[in-house]
Amino acid sequence: MNQESPPFGAEAVQQMQQAFTDNWNRVVQSLQGIVPGAAGPVEVPLAVTLAPDRLLALQQQYMTEAVQLWNQSVHAAPTSDDKRFKAPAWTQNPLSAFSASTYLLNARTLMGMAEAVEGDEKARARIRFAVEQWMAASAPSNFLALNADAQQKAIETQGESIAAGLANLLHDIRQGHVSMTDERSFEVGKNVATTEGAVVFENDLFQLIEYKPLTAKVYERPFLLVPPCINKFYILDLQPDNSLIRYAVAQSHRTFVVSWRNPDASLGHKTWDDYIEDAAIKAIAVTQEITGARTINALGFCVGGTILCTALAVLAARGQKPVASATFLTTLLDFRDTGILDIFIDEAMVKYRELEMGQGGLLKGQDLACTFSFLRPNDLVWNYVVGNYLKGETPPAFDLLYWNSDATNLPGPFYAWYLRNTYLENNLVKPGKALVCGEKVDLRKLDLPVYIYGSREDHIVPIGGAYASTQRLLGKKRFVMGASGHIAGVINPPVKDKRSHWIANHDRFPPRVQDWIASATEYPGSWWADWSDWLAGHAGKQIPAPKAYGKGKYKVIEAAPGRYVKAKA
Repeated sequence: MNQESPPFGAEAVQQMQQAFTDNWNRVVQSLQGIVPGAAGPVEVPLAVTLAPDRLLALQQQYMTEAVQLWNQSVHAAPTSDDKRFKAPAWTQNPLSAFSASTYLLNARTLMGMAEAVEGDEKARARIRFAVEQWMAASAPSNFLALNADAQQKAIETQGESIAAGLANLLHDIRQGHVSMTDERSFEVGKNVATTEGAVVFENDLFQLIEYKPLTAKVYERPFLLVPPCINKFYILDLQPDNSLIRYAVAQSHRTFVVSWRNPDASLGHKTWDDYIEDAAIKAIAVTQEITGARTINALGFCVGGTILCTALAVLAARGQKPVASATFLTTLLDFRDTGILDIFIDEAMVKYRELEMGQGGLLKGQDLACTFSFLRPNDLVWNYVVGNYLKGETPPAFDLLYWNSDATNLPGPFYAWYLRNTYLENNLVKPGKALVCGEKVDLRKLDLPVYIYGSREDHIVPIGGAYASTQRLLGKKRFVMGASGHIAGVINPPVKDKRSHWIANHDRFPPRVQDWIASATEYPGSWWADWSDWLAGHAGKQIPAPKAYGKGKYKVIEAAPGRYVKAKA
């Protein structure tokens, strides 16, 4: 061999590195169109450097597996455990099986190359995300010409599945999003969000719903739920047997819920301050006035928890403490650990959003929903593309996915403030840094008891992010970890007897969530009963349940769930 020429392995590494750099640039540029909720001037690296030793190892591993795959295909069709390629049509057709196995080999190798990138963790996370999107989109199962299962169905139905798929595609284009469930099967107020109650207050941001007691007596301290404003509240009231709202009512709590208005152009000027002062703080005050209670208990879910905690900090700065205890479900207060969402956040992106809508406008609900769906592309995007369009299937009725498709807009100024002061600068945990409603936010002034819940597999509020609130809130704390993800972990009623939860039988909260988990004990089933016992301890004595909704000037406006929750984005 000519000693002036690089060995084959090194030359191949250089070529692979250059090819990866070129393709990475193209992928990131294309992703700016794929994920509209994260649109903005994303910096595209001019060069990507990969660790040569790891790249060489990947090359060798790839060649070894490619040879094994070829040898296997000569004698029998390769098999795969990937659910996209499990149907008999894939395994019985050697060419299709080989196509699927080759794709999976390429996907593993590309992900390995993404892991081999040298640089800071955020850059590596962005590359991993881009490669994941690219590989999810390019799977042979996504194309009729390559999808053996869809081809077989087309033959069996004499082309009817293709015609149905085209009709489904046209329907989804008209409605503006991919159908995840048969949306005709659900109607808000008819078979979702059916817990009996009445709207007793409304302004241009929210309606306040009071629910009818299910017990002869109720606790004297009322209970207010603040759901996320980026979704509809009825995730907490899907069906009677999985409704957290109904569960709270059945546990003798006089229950009130904030039902956010779905903003239109007339509300495009609303700010974070408006949502704190005119919604969260107002809801607390109205609940007090209706019930006559000096203090209430409150719960915030996801962004609703961030809003609730900010409101409590504003009230504390004013010398007011109207909330006796607070529950935070999958809530971020300290935004250092935001998981995969961090890849979208940098100064350029936030400035872009501030220029685009910081002074007015709307973030469309479908844009935000699209972003969240692409966090799990195979499950929440391409699975439905294949089923709906290639196979002509109607997705089954599923209440949670109906709710997931019922998007909500956000006012631009609200969204821009939220991005900068939480995800980018993490100002809520910096005493006095965030100015809200004319007050300097200082979470150290909050000394009320809190119940903090995080889901172990949450990809939106990572368990470490949820746990971080234990380090920021100074009152007596109880932290509970549930199994599953952002929604399934929360909506886990005791009657289902599913999943597990973890509790540490001590009052120590080490800085790292891993250390807390190591000391925690697993308990089978739902965490709801533990929370119910905790909440009862802060609810006061029991008194006769009210006979009517509202009080005085707070009269019934309409039956629950109200009209705000029915407005479409």
